Amino acid sequence: MKITVLTENTSVKENIAFEHGLSLYIEAKNNKILFDMGETDIFYQNANTLGIDLSRVDLAVISHAHNDHTGGLGKFLEINKTAPVYLNCNAKGEQFGHEGVYIGIDPELKSNERIIYTDDLYEIEKGLTLYSCNKKERRFEFGSFGLCEKSGEEIIPDRFLHEQYLLIEEEGKRVLISGCSHKGILNIASWFKVDTIVGGFHFMHIEPGDLLKSYAEFLAEKKTEFLTCHCTGTQQFEFMKKYAENIHYISAGERLTL
Repeated sequence: MKITVLTENTSVKENIAFEHGLSLYIEAKNNKILFDMGETDIFYQNANTLGIDLSRVDLAVISHAHNDHTGGLGKFLEINKTAPVYLNCNAKGEQFGHEGVYIGIDPELKSNERIIYTDDLYEIEKGLTLYSCNKKERRFEFGSFGLCEKSGEEIIPDRFLHEQYLLIEEEGKRVLISGCSHKGILNIASWFKVDTIVGGFHFMHIEPGDLLKSYAEFLAEKKTEFLTCHCTGTQQFEFMKKYAENIHYISAGERLTL
């Protein structure tokens, strides 16, 4: 399995653009997969620079509704005419950031016929399964990070019911792809016994210190390799790696073989 980071908050090359967002191109055994689409069309620009033809992607997965992962959806639907896009059904709702700014999916795209809405568990095919884990206990509570959602007529702290994770199982390996791990990377690492977890931890607002150290030590005990990025925060990563040798950072332009 190969993973190319199309966009992320940092870059390894001068000719590869970056932004606050995430997009991964995954070459699995039987499918070419686009996981998340960043905030703009930078994922597409970088794919072209890297020689990746996104019109040949077989399927796309969106981890959650926030616009730093869905902003390029319109562009993807334009350049790729066939691939289904898998999105959790709770992403149909409305999500808001700080100061009440709407940060969900472009409302005009929510009813696009290419979107397949998933629920708690959805098997795309053998070896490709989506999980929302909405019914699982969150032993470690991380709160809403100041993010909100609309529930009925009320604006409440975001429960992240719109978040899902992609489990890829092939050639004896189990790899979990996450976007921001809003439900808590400590929970996710406990729910899934996998070889590798790829994605953001949403630690960027946590000051390096005893709390972050305890998180790193918890992850260090897992028999899992963590390839983190995006909302983890580079400062937080640099601090955590002192206590967890199994955590590594990935940037836009990197190509990985798992």
